[in-house]
Amino acid sequence: MTPTLEKEIIKLPSDQDISGRTFGAEEIAAVTEVLQSGVLITTKGKYGKMLEKEFAEKLGVKYAYACNSGSAAVHVAIAAINPNPGDEIVTTSVTDMGALTPIIFQGAIPVFADVCPKTLNVTAETIEKVLSERTKAIIVTHLFGNPCEMKAIMELADKRGIPVIEDTAQSFMAKCDGKYAGTIGAIGAFSFQQGKQMTTGEGGIVVTNDDEIARRMYLFINKAWGYGDPNPDHYFASLNYRMTELQAAVSYEQLKKLDFSVAQRQKMAALLDEQIADIDGIESYKPADGSTMTYWKFCLRVDDTKIEDGSVGLSKALKVYDVASAPRYVVKPAYKCMVFREQNTFGDSHYPFNLARPEAVDYNDDNFQGTIKGLHDVLVLPINEKYEEHHIEFLADSIREAVESVRK
Repeated sequence: MTPTLEKEIIKLPSDQDISGRTFGAEEIAAVTEVLQSGVLITTKGKYGKMLEKEFAEKLGVKYAYACNSGSAAVHVAIAAINPNPGDEIVTTSVTDMGALTPIIFQGAIPVFADVCPKTLNVTAETIEKVLSERTKAIIVTHLFGNPCEMKAIMELADKRGIPVIEDTAQSFMAKCDGKYAGTIGAIGAFSFQQGKQMTTGEGGIVVTNDDEIARRMYLFINKAWGYGDPNPDHYFASLNYRMTELQAAVSYEQLKKLDFSVAQRQKMAALLDEQIADIDGIESYKPADGSTMTYWKFCLRVDDTKIEDGSVGLSKALKVYDVASAPRYVVKPAYKCMVFREQNTFGDSHYPFNLARPEAVDYNDDNFQGTIKGLHDVLVLPINEKYEEHHIEFLADSIREAVESVRK
């Protein structure tokens, strides 16, 4: 059956260009001010400091330090934990590579935990299965704007004395039991990449309430140079992960719009939920009780016993309506990528994997049944703060007709 839509096909706002972003006169004025000042480095400018202060206050944390990407934010967080070579860091099987290679660059072993097939988030149960005496930290990724169930995870981590890093790249302002995602563990790492709830193209920020961790994160962003110290030095091996003043200026203005961006995404997601709730064969992602979701993307679980070729088939059907979607979310789970399976790291050394326990690098699919099922079922749909009711009506109608066109 070839799908047809009675309504005229409309172009949905895209977060990859101005149609789906909130850039305006404020960002232009701030960037112009920075350029006219000639001060483009945050160590001497004002916007980097203002961004850090306002971000910390917004989340209710003591410290926030800006850096130049979300990957850098994760690297800074891991470096602050300061693993020894061969230490293990538990992470998720479903995440961006930029959140995984920092583990390797700090000489630690990424140990993948399976995920819940209904959320693609790690759980206390999946994490506990892969913990060992060598576990140095746990990284939880709040995927798609939907926070992990942090109460159980923190109880497990606290019992074992293991710090938790929250990768909050996709989940600005999401809440879990009344606390903002990114503020519950030892460190929160955020991304300002193009498609996030606030953006400066590339950029990131890390937050913490721990004085010692904060000091180490600040230093790691700045080549470990102790700015302002009585006798500053480069105290340890680190990089230059500083954000520029141009990025900071855009981020600072974007931060002022974050509440609107999040609220609009939530409002439009609720409307879409309502309009597609009765469609048999699909089910939208929902936050756990006590949590709120801030919708980096809008995700469906597609039942392939009812929909021909499952998420892939539905994605193809949606192309008729010019609706972009991503079946399976990622091409493959992280543990199937060559960098891990072939241990392609530093020259031909295979470091740090040559220090790993065999169990820590057991990438058998049998260990990741939740991952395989979750990725098989998921279809990732676009949503952003420029969506309005007529966009949602069009999207809902498109989904409804596309589902019927590929129904078994």
